Amino acid sequence: MSSYALYPSLQDRAVLITGGATGIGQTLVEAFAAQGARVAFIDLAAAEGQALAARLAGTSRHAPAFVAADLSDVDALRAAIATLRERVGPFTVLLNNAANDKRHAVADTTPAFWDASVAVNLKHQFFTAQAVLPDMQAAGGGSIVNFGSISWMLKQGGMPAYTASKAAIQGLTRCLARDFGPHKIRVNTLVPGWVMTEKQLQLWVTEETKKDIAKGQCIDAPLMPEHIARMALFLAADDSAMCTAQDFVVDGGWS
Repeated sequence: MSSYALYPSLQDRAVLITGGATGIGQTLVEAFAAQGARVAFIDLAAAEGQALAARLAGTSRHAPAFVAADLSDVDALRAAIATLRERVGPFTVLLNNAANDKRHAVADTTPAFWDASVAVNLKHQFFTAQAVLPDMQAAGGGSIVNFGSISWMLKQGGMPAYTASKAAIQGLTRCLARDFGPHKIRVNTLVPGWVMTEKQLQLWVTEETKKDIAKGQCIDAPLMPEHIARMALFLAADDSAMCTAQDFVVDGGWS
């Protein structure tokens, strides 16, 4: 059986995860809780989030804290972060994971849909970082991990609002890394490939797309949420102390 790294610097550290109730986010919550971190997470999926927090409460050093909120509503986002801060303490790690890769045709895209897509895939990442900045300044440092996507690198069509937002995240990361660097706050982009979450398997992954994935990746094996979580742990821990303004791609060698 394989064994993986434990990061002593993550023990008791307050970690905020957006979109933590399902998919990659769920695995992030589990992975950081297993490191002994004080995990807080936000998601619109209330039932799933509450169930995850309850499941981990009895087996974790610190029971995860969950608040249901619409991340695209900045006032609701700020209120959720304030509530979670009271429960787990000031945040020194932020994982901006939440996103929605809904497919949409160019001809059918309305201004309202575009704005909503940007809000969930890009806008919240900035305002969450803004909200935790004072915590990290007071602590003398921190780590922010913005989640990108290889979709725009592969020139994937069929979801322009999503791919445009994900491309912009790498620009946001580099800007914030410069602005936050004087406070010893690191900002990086974690760029997943096509991760085999339950949602992806139900909605998008077909036998044909499996062939495309096998052809594209250098390593012909399913890319799983835990592969993404292991990179997130490294970027959050002090082991990556001089890594900032960078893209860390976990895609089996596709892009």
